[in-house]
Parts: sequence; C-alpha cells; structure tokens
Amino acid sequence: MTKKCLPLLFLPLLINACATEQASVSKPLADLGVITAPTPPPGGGKTMYLFALARLRAAEGDLDAAQVLLREGIAADPNSAFLHHTSAQIYLQQNRPEEALAECQAAIGIDPSSVPAQLLCGNILMTLQREKEAVQHYKKVIELDPSKEDVYLHVAIYYLKSFEYEQAVDTLKALVKASPDSALGYYYLAKTYEQMRLPKEALSYYKKAIEIKPDFEQALIEMGISQETQGLIPDAIDSYKDLLEINPNNANVIQHLVQLYIQQKRLDEALALLQQKGGRSLENSRKIGLLLLELERYDEAIKVFQDILKAEPDAQQVRFYLASAFEEKEDVDQAIEQFQMIPRDSAYYLDSLGHLAYLYKEKGHPEKGVTLLLEEIAKQPSRIEAYLHLAGFYESMEQYQLGINTLKMMDVKLQADPRVLFRLGIMYDKLGQKELSVDMMKKVIAATPNDAQALNYLGYTYAEMGVNLDEALTYLKKAVELKPDDGFILDSLGWTYFKLKRYNDAVTQLERAVELSDGDAIVMGHLADAYCAVHAYKKALPLYKKLQKMEPEQSAELAEKIKHCRQEAGEK
Repeated sequence: MTKKCLPLLFLPLLINACATEQASVSKPLADLGVITAPTPPPGGGKTMYLFALARLRAAEGDLDAAQVLLREGIAADPNSAFLHHTSAQIYLQQNRPEEALAECQAAIGIDPSSVPAQLLCGNILMTLQREKEAVQHYKKVIELDPSKEDVYLHVAIYYLKSFEYEQAVDTLKALVKASPDSALGYYYLAKTYEQMRLPKEALSYYKKAIEIKPDFEQALIEMGISQETQGLIPDAIDSYKDLLEINPNNANVIQHLVQLYIQQKRLDEALALLQQKGGRSLENSRKIGLLLLELERYDEAIKVFQDILKAEPDAQQVRFYLASAFEEKEDVDQAIEQFQMIPRDSAYYLDSLGHLAYLYKEKGHPEKGVTLLLEEIAKQPSRIEAYLHLAGFYESMEQYQLGINTLKMMDVKLQADPRVLFRLGIMYDKLGQKELSVDMMKKVIAATPNDAQALNYLGYTYAEMGVNLDEALTYLKKAVELKPDDGFILDSLGWTYFKLKRYNDAVTQLERAVELSDGDAIVMGHLADAYCAVHAYKKALPLYKKLQKMEPEQSAELAEKIKHCRQEAGEK
C-alpha cells in the first residue's frame, strides 16, 4: 500500500511523521478543487454540454467562466448533486472555501450517499478549522466506503488532538480490520499507544507495521526510539542496523547507533560506524578523535585533532582535546604547549589551567602549578572554577587541609555553591571528619535534590559507617533512578542492602554493578562477600582469587576468605 501522510494541519500532533508522499487531502486548497471525475453528469443534452464546456474552461484556467457555465447548468438541473460537487471543486480552485462548502452541502442534501461530496466537505471543513464537523463527514465516508485509509487516519488524529485515546484506538483498529495490510494503520496505533504511555503495546504495533512494510523507515526509527526508552538497547541497535540496510546514509540513525554503541561500551563498533558512514564533517572527525582517545589510541587521536585544527585553528575545544591526548600519552611537554595556547576568552581556559598545574607537578614543579592558579584567583576572585582547581590540586597531593583552606578563601556567598560544598565534603571525609562531610553532602542535596553523586556519596558513607541505613537506602534508590547505568551507584545500593542483611537484594544489585564498573576491585569484593552471605561459595571463590592478584597488599586477608570458601564449597 502506498505510504501516505496526513494534512499539514495535523503535523504538530505527529512526531516525525512520514513526509515523502502526500495523500490527496494534504494538497493546497486550490488543488482540492481539481475536477477529477471524468463521468458526465446525468440529465439532458444541455446540461451535458454545459458541464463539458465548464470542464474545458477550467482546464484553460478561466475559472470564472467555468463557474458561470456551471451555475447555468444547475439552474437547468437543480437536483444534480454532481454539478453542485463540481462547482464546489472550482470554488476551491478560486480559493473561496465558504462558497465551496455551501455547494458541497447542497450536493450532500441531494445525495447523502455521495462519497466524493462527503469527503470533499470534510476536507473543506478541515481547512476552515471546523474539525468536529469535518469528522462527522469523514465518519460518513467510512460508513459508505470502508476502504478509505486516509479518512480513518484523519478521524483518529482528531481524537488524538482531543485526548480521546479510546476513540482513536477504536478508529485505527477499524482501519486495520478493514485493511489488514495497512502499515500506516498499525504505525499510528503504535503512536497512539505511545501517547497513552503504554510502550509495550506501542512496540507490538510498530513491529506489525514493519512486518507488513519492511522498508517503513519512520516506523523503524520510532520503534528504535521506543526500545531505547524502554531500556531494550540491543533491540534498538538491531532496529537501527535494519534501518541502515534500507538507507545507509541516514545521519540521524547513524548518530543514534553510535550513541548506543558508546553506552554499551562497544567503542570499536562506534568508531567503525563513524569512520565508514559518518561522513567527513569536522564534527564527525571530532567524535572520531574522542573515540580514539577513549580507546587509548593516542597517536591516531592526535593526528585527527591536528587535522581539524589545520582547517579550524580557532577550535579551542579541539585544541583542549589535543592537549589531553598528549597528556594521556604522557608527552608532558607537548601537552603543556597545547594547553598554554588556549586563550583566556575560551570556555576551556580555566580547565586548561587545572591541567597545566598537574603537568607542572609531573615535571617536579608543583609550586609552579600553585602559583599559576593563585594568580588566576587574584585576577578573577569571583570565579569559582579557579578555587576548585586549586583545591583539587592540593587534594591530589593529599594536602586536604590546604584544599579546604583554599575553598574557604572565597566569598561566603560563593561557598554556598553545591560544587564547593561537594568538594569540601570529600576532603573532610579524607581527613576523617565524617560529621562535617555528611553535613556538606546534606547541604548539596538540599540545594540540588537530584545530584546523583551527592546522594550516592552520602548513602555510601552511611553504609560504611553502618548508621542510618534506611535513610541511606532512600538516597541511593533515588540516585539509581537518576543514573540507572552507573555501576558505582549500584554498588553503593547493593552494599547498603548487604549491611541491612538483605543479601539476595545485595547480590542482584552488585552483579549488575560489577558488569558496569569494568571489574573495579572494591565492587568485585562487595559481590564476593554477598555471594558468601547467600552461601554461593563457588561463585565467590573465583572473585577472591582474582582480587588476590589485583590487590597484593590484601593477599593475607583474601587468602583467609579463599580458604573459607573452599571449605564451605567442599573443595580441597
């Protein structure tokens, strides 16, 4: 079945609706009046002659003459629904919708069973934004001719605009019953269920639309987005890959797929896709460079960033990435040179100073980094970022009190910034001042209730202290809602369940945490302990063995745990 779209009048209601082929009712107002029926009107020879002559004048573009001839014909045969309908069409070509409507209604008054007249009347009323009246004519069309796919869609969209979802569903189900091969019917059923927030039902109808029309691009992309929203990432990836088989250069789909590969940490696939199909734009090159950087292919990343800077020497973001690539490669001198080239008016200037401070420390001159940041603070005492960089620099040297003193240097009002409070909380914690750390984190949460990192930090602190565990659970559940794929937040939640002796819940969260945290030693240790708590010693044992290699300083403690697991598992 031909793919169609609805009139422009409805486009705000339809997200990403198809836009390749238009149905007849989506034409401009004048086009609605084109005389399409070749059958001559009933009646005598004079009426037939006047109708034929009117068609000829209309074809020549003389619409006024055509209308005069039709009026004469109607005077001779006032009960001709066909002539009234034809007159309505010509009025539309003259951009006179009110007169067209009157003629159409006259035709319907004579012959209520006229599908063309009922349909045209509905279309005219839609152009006049009298949608409720238009729908009544469309429903009559459906009653007279159930094969009119576009008409069902118009009615359904009207109900959607009116938030009458059940009526929209009923209309679309009637469409697919009358036309089981209507891919558009199933597609709009899916869209309706999306608006009703019933994503599983929506997904089933997207699949049905695609079964009927495998190259239905819009349905495929909408299904992919729906799968993403539902967390069905592998399915979404498959949908987008199918789309690229149909349209290999769909930039929107390529970017969706790249982002999903990145989320799944399938960086090599993301890189390959961008290199093969992403095009040669500077933006695409920037993304390729970042992926190479993440994959630790530093020389290749450096080459990409250098090529971009040849074309755009003032691309300071790219220069920042280039400097970072040199820094990761441990080419300290080149990194310093690139960071120094970032001008003061760049959004990356203060971050570049922070990196420079660390690089000076690497070269054995930490005082140079301190001086650089203190000078910036003196120049811009109201910029929080410079204080944060200096405090972080002291923190990296384990000079926590100096870091705290740095943040206390700024204006009292600036100290209330959540970023400052968070940093203070971390350094108080490292000094062993847990109460002050907790107080800072609570202030962060009071100022920014959806700060997932502060929620996590406070929840995990309580879990480690073994206090306020129910409160910790509340904080951590919210943090997980905000960042469901953060392995370290899931670890905090799992460890809190462990402390609450809800060991099965702990295992569930910690297994996912290990998967998402790239085998972090602490997270792995938590999971191993949770396995022991549920007597899954054979699962705990390989984790403890792996940890013994990763954390040799804890070898003795881990050896005891390994011995215990072997005994409980019945191993020698």
